[in-house]
Amino acid sequence: MRLLLRLVSLLLVQLSLPLLLLLVLHLLLLCLFPLPLLLLTLLLGALLLSMLLDLFLLTLLLLRALLLLQLLFLTLFLLLLSVLLLGMLLLLDLFLLTLLLLRTLLLLHLLFLTLLLLLLPLLLLALLLLLLNLFFLPLLLRVGLRMRFGSSRLFRLRLLVVRVLLL
Repeated sequence: MRLLLRLVSLLLVQLSLPLLLLLVLHLLLLCLFPLPLLLLTLLLGALLLSMLLDLFLLTLLLLRALLLLQLLFLTLFLLLLSVLLLGMLLLLDLFLLTLLLLRTLLLLHLLFLTLLLLLLPLLLLALLLLLLNLFFLPLLLRVGLRMRFGSSRLFRLRLLVVRVLLL
């Protein structure tokens, strides 16, 4: 039990350090390239949601009863926190973008537009990964629960409970 808690805390620390570095990098680049940073913020948000869905799937497949529910709520809390952080970053980007658009030249608009077009494939890749995670999450969850509980009535009952919790 202690080993699992240490593993989870180590995983959360490993997730929080790159996110903090990305946030600092995001704020530093915000003054230079505001328009592409809107796209970069969406890309980081999609990657973060994909990473949190993977963490959620890992906790569902590897852990048991009470610890499973604790990590489920922790993962859902982290998911909501990341959505709030993404929303705050988008609002900050939009505010600074409107301030800069009032004072910039057409050349800067063209530069931002080309950078936006360069970042577009990365955003599409991140959205594709997020959609794949959303598509395969119920399938992998069903396979994991079936391996653990078999195909009995207990399996159907627990699958129903998990579906209700996911909604």
